[in-house]
Amino acid sequence: MQTASTNICEKLCNKSIRDISWLLNIPRSAVSGIITKWKQLGTTATQSPSGRPRKMTEKGQRMLKRTVRRSHQVSVELIAKDLQTLCGLQLITTTVRRELHGMGFHG
Repeated sequence: MQTASTNICEKLCNKSIRDISWLLNIPRSAVSGIITKWKQLGTTATQSPSGRPRKMTEKGQRMLKRTVRRSHQVSVELIAKDLQTLCGLQLITTTVRRELHGMGFHG
């Protein structure tokens, strides 16, 4: 008994990128990228993101939102100091302001 992936493989093996693109109705650049990724890595799974990890955790974000909702006229400097004592994170005001903007708080 053949599976669906076997049927697809039989149809697409030894085909050009243009043919695969036409058969699957997806852009040639996508087909090319998938084939290149498969040849280089042996998988098409999404890789972990590169870059520096975020300073603010989900718990910290919840605490920040709670703090702002409780006292919405407090300055960012005071909020940063409050979070430092509650979470133990060394946060600068720019980080706090960026997180607040991401949550939809402005001004």
